[in-house]
Amino acid sequence: MANIKHKPSKYMLNLLHVLPPFVEGEDENIINTLVEINAGTINKYEFITETGTLKLDRVGYSSLAYNFAYGAIPCTWDEDNDMLDVVIPLVTEQFVPGSLLELRVIGVIKFIDGWEVDDKIVAVVNDDKRQDHITSMDQLGEHWKKETQHYLEMYKHLKKPGTCTVWGFYWVEEAIKTIHECKKRYETEYLPKFDD
Repeated sequence: MANIKHKPSKYMLNLLHVLPPFVEGEDENIINTLVEINAGTINKYEFITETGTLKLDRVGYSSLAYNFAYGAIPCTWDEDNDMLDVVIPLVTEQFVPGSLLELRVIGVIKFIDGWEVDDKIVAVVNDDKRQDHITSMDQLGEHWKKETQHYLEMYKHLKKPGTCTVWGFYWVEEAIKTIHECKKRYETEYLPKFDD
């Protein structure tokens, strides 16, 4: 499990800012992710970036429930001014919100939310023998893609019709490139805001 390069502290660390995006010592397609949401809920939980506290951001406007678990990659910054999102399919048992997962990247969903880029990395639990064979989103099946696209394009429809668009599903290489771009954006745009 992830080792944090930080000396012992009597204060709680904000894992959003001390864990690297990629699990050290592993292939570049293994990432650290902090769980925000479990499948089956209409509640949208999100980490407060400055504190690492999990907050109820909103209750969904429709009965559409998440068809996947959801999390954030530490030390990344997407174009929507938030940590890079992760979609976690095929969850057999709910995760503890706020817990740290090591996931294997299998693709990325290019997504626009309210005219902002809000990409979603797709990744499976790396240490789950039921998912050892999964290396690509194609192995999730076409229906999973259709269901996920439908969810992402419709979950805000009753509040803000037509503001969410899936541009497409892309391979692992594009996902890794997206993570690197968001890591660089974190270092150049977000990190300078830190008050040391």
